[in-house]
Amino acid sequence: MHRPSTDLIETMALLKDFKTARKVVRTMLRSRRNRRRVAHLVGEHPLPTPGSVSIAVYFADTKVNLYQMRQWYAPLAELSKRFPVTIIARSPSSVLALWDEAPVPTFYLRKVSELDQFVSEQPLKIVFYVNQNSKNFQMFRYGRMWHVFINHGESDKMYMTTNQFKAYDFSFVAGEAALERLSHKLWDFDLEKRAIPIGRPQADHFAGELPYTPDDRIVVLYAPTWEGDREAAAYGSIATHGVALAKAVLASDKHRFIYRPHPRSGVVDDEYKRANIAIIAAIAEANETDPSVQHIYDDGKELGWQLVAADVAITDVSAMVYDRLATGKPLIVARPVSESADIDEAGYLGACEWLRADQADDILSIVNRVQFDAEAKERLGYWAERHFGDTSQGSATARFHDAVESLVARWHRHAQLHIGDRHGSEGDPFEDDDDESPAAE
Repeated sequence: MHRPSTDLIETMALLKDFKTARKVVRTMLRSRRNRRRVAHLVGEHPLPTPGSVSIAVYFADTKVNLYQMRQWYAPLAELSKRFPVTIIARSPSSVLALWDEAPVPTFYLRKVSELDQFVSEQPLKIVFYVNQNSKNFQMFRYGRMWHVFINHGESDKMYMTTNQFKAYDFSFVAGEAALERLSHKLWDFDLEKRAIPIGRPQADHFAGELPYTPDDRIVVLYAPTWEGDREAAAYGSIATHGVALAKAVLASDKHRFIYRPHPRSGVVDDEYKRANIAIIAAIAEANETDPSVQHIYDDGKELGWQLVAADVAITDVSAMVYDRLATGKPLIVARPVSESADIDEAGYLGACEWLRADQADDILSIVNRVQFDAEAKERLGYWAERHFGDTSQGSATARFHDAVESLVARWHRHAQLHIGDRHGSEGDPFEDDDDESPAAE
């Protein structure tokens, strides 16, 4: 067996070190540029009047994970009609985007001392968290408010049963499936008190202008997740299924293809990145050959129209499964190739329409079958109710608002018992941390 020479191994190691160093330098330069832009614009976004903010969403992550916030824009905008809602951003790249697009006021609190001041001035009753960023702990220090995990989607991924749920006072979850999932995975977690089912408020806002002219073509949505940063979370299908199924749909004169990859696709694995680029290029080539087909590569900020417009959707094991499930329309799930991928088949994934990698080039026959499969539609209806409860228009928003009002009322009861108490905080060794590197999930 031929073994690489020592010189070759050292050269490869040096090349890897060089690439890593170059990436670090690029990140530092980008971070400095962002901080300069923030310094230039911060005057246009002054802090709120003391005593005016009761609910905040804490987002400590960088722009690469802003998709986790975006899906809450519409529900937060609706909630802001009842309570003053703001976003607390800790990253320069994120706050620049949030200032531009968020429907509620966003405030940049880079330093812990700035966070201290904000907390001391505002009667915060609820702080929402959409992810498990380690900097969430810098906010957890503050008592006299409810820390509530609202997550960034409903799914059967391992992320949905992390023991980190216990760090929050309460968690808003989708429905019975989430409660059962947590009861099986977490020891000594008080579901009855700390997990509050609200459905999927985002589904009440699934809408948007179509970027194509509807016709008699069957619309196929392919919305894969990223490759993951570990084997247990290797749910992404772009490199294993994606190219073959994209080519099959693009070759048809009866179908329209919408491709919406996860924004982190290819950040870890070069092969995954190349496959993603290949699909995007194939869409461009098909549209150039015949502009009337109007295939779509969708990297937009708005999520909703894709889920309701598609006749059939193909997703990976991700929150997109359940967002589509809430529409009650035909759904196919790409089965991960990795045997190490953690798949919970006790729920919907045990009854879903799986697509294996070796079936990807035959996707059109599968699409045609599931589109008119009465038994499959009945299963979808059952699992939609199990995951989200009542999915009628406005129901989830009502439950979201009821949950918030209940916690606000609880806050007032506790506040009466602790009149005169003040928020406490201690110095933080990471106060000046400027990490702009993306976090997983």
